[in-house]
Amino acid sequence: MEENKAVNSSRFKRFCVFCGSSSGNRNSYRDAALELGKELVSMRLDLVYGGGSVGLMGLVSQEVHRGGGHVIGIIPKTLMSKEITGETVGEVKPVADMHQRKAEMALHSECFIALPGGYGTLEELLEVITWAQLGIHNKPVGLINVDGYYNYLLTFLDKAVDDGFIKPSQRNIVVSAPTAKELVQKLEEYVPMHDGVVAQASPSKIMDPKENFCSSQLLTGEEEGPYTVLLPVYQEW
Repeated sequence: MEENKAVNSSRFKRFCVFCGSSSGNRNSYRDAALELGKELVSMRLDLVYGGGSVGLMGLVSQEVHRGGGHVIGIIPKTLMSKEITGETVGEVKPVADMHQRKAEMALHSECFIALPGGYGTLEELLEVITWAQLGIHNKPVGLINVDGYYNYLLTFLDKAVDDGFIKPSQRNIVVSAPTAKELVQKLEEYVPMHDGVVAQASPSKIMDPKENFCSSQLLTGEEEGPYTVLLPVYQEW
């Protein structure tokens, strides 16, 4: 009974998880997805993910949903066929295209975590890292480095710092740990230390959505301020 009264001590309410629509070839990847789901449930944290019920995406969303957590699946209408992604778990938010999907996932989340995945996972992860680098948001970004899956990516980032393409302070944007529990703890303690480029730019006005642009308000949920920046919103092609 006491366990049911556990209070969420997290400073976050909702995590966005990027991960593969495949389960991978190692049991450790599936175990990591289930562990992350259990960790979110234990801390009373909600989940935002890319929709569907296949692969690691399905495992983590089903685990959170089964544990009583609120799950939001944001998925492009073209991928909603059950033959492609399976049935989305929890609340379904259909969107027009992949670009809107990423913007909506960012809007509804306060923190980002990447499990192992392929091209799509890497693209989503690098985009939110870039947004943080530019100062568009200051939300923590972490990856679960299961069995060293992301070792080469982390080595690449260190090489980019050494060769002058990433500032040392901006290298701190990416937080990593081998397990979900360790990573969540690191993200709880995360303090932004990087220098955002956009933060030094002059303010921009929020444009009409008909002009196919949106502002950083979409990512932060905040009113227009000194860090407002315009981002392109592409139409489905």
